[in-house]
Amino acid sequence: MIWLESVAHGDALTQFLACLLLATSVSCWVVIVWKWRLLRRVQADLPRSVAAFWQAPGLPEARTRVAAFDRDACVSDMLNAISQPLEGTLAAQGQRTAQWTRALRDALQGVMQRLQWGQLLLATAGSVSPFVGLLGTVWGIFNALTGMAEAGQITIDKVAGPVGEALVMTAAGLAVAIPAVLAYNVMGRQIGRIEVLLEGFAHDVLALLSDAD
Repeated sequence: MIWLESVAHGDALTQFLACLLLATSVSCWVVIVWKWRLLRRVQADLPRSVAAFWQAPGLPEARTRVAAFDRDACVSDMLNAISQPLEGTLAAQGQRTAQWTRALRDALQGVMQRLQWGQLLLATAGSVSPFVGLLGTVWGIFNALTGMAEAGQITIDKVAGPVGEALVMTAAGLAVAIPAVLAYNVMGRQIGRIEVLLEGFAHDVLALLSDAD
């Protein structure tokens, strides 16, 4: 492969940048595959979990029914949060509605943190990788021109090869960045839709508890 040949002929900095791009690419693809499976499960389980909750005769039965569908505990964590005993703590102070609101908010934030895991890596890889590849290209061209200048003669045929090999680093940076940016945008929209559904469910649960209190 041209990329491997370019790296093999490069100096320590070129090889370091190439290894950095390779490690970033592998990390991004691991995150992409893992998050794709996670979000696919959540999107399939969430409507069934919410339906199971509203079809239950009571809150204890609802938690049991939801657990059967909620494989990633997105809804179950929220139901468990409003069922935890708070007596003897500052969290028990104030109106009961405020306690439920705080519990649901904290549980929702915990769920969203799990769903958003890896987004920072994808965003960073998408924004930084092209510049890492560009740095490798500039450094490779600099070394190639310096070597040819020391040889005493510069011709087009002698410049084309080393410069072409150096440009491969830019292509490698783009190859890392493009999938990362696409995955970040697509998964960001999926996470946003899930968050809207969970916020709506939390609001409905809070209204139900407030009416029953």
